[in-house]
Amino acid sequence: MFLFGSGYRVLAARLAAPVTATPIAAAALERLPQQIGGWTGQEVPLDEAIVRATDTDAHVSRSYLRHGGLTSVYLYIACGVKARDLMPHRPEVCYTGNGWTLEDRDSVELPLIDGEKLPCNILRFSRGALDTKAVVVLDYYIVDGQYCPDVSLLRSKAWRGSGVVQYVAQVEIVAAVTATQTADSAAQLASTFAADSASAIVQLFQHPERN
Repeated sequence: MFLFGSGYRVLAARLAAPVTATPIAAAALERLPQQIGGWTGQEVPLDEAIVRATDTDAHVSRSYLRHGGLTSVYLYIACGVKARDLMPHRPEVCYTGNGWTLEDRDSVELPLIDGEKLPCNILRFSRGALDTKAVVVLDYYIVDGQYCPDVSLLRSKAWRGSGVVQYVAQVEIVAAVTATQTADSAAQLASTFAADSASAIVQLFQHPERN
């Protein structure tokens, strides 16, 4: 326990150390296309209090629809240079903290058109008793251009010292479970959009605008 406690304090100190990277401007993320394959995006404004609570430098909040709006997903991208601020805002933390129950979790690798694999987590949440609501959340990170399914890469980079992480982007894709859409079909819908959009999302950070 002593070694674990010491290691945790070292990691926390490195994550809390001042960063040297310049924050990415909101304009950089606004370049994400509204049209991605057969998907059409619509802006979903977030309350300013929610934006402040997320500790992000820039974000994307959109719904993407296809088949004339018959199917849709919600896309949220949070970007920052302070790994310590982004790490706590994970679906398994934020959803459960807001009354949702984590029912299931799978780790998958989605094949992308460029031959890469997208490692991500697919989580299923439910809430309520008589009028149960359920959603599927697909979650992954981009750390300095590298895909990763969770915060493990952030932790490993933090061990190397401050200033190593230039930026972190968290991507969440949410699909609702409805009377006509099962949890499996919602997961498939989120996975399809994740594979379709991954290239466009990672390109936002290749030549980002800075504040």
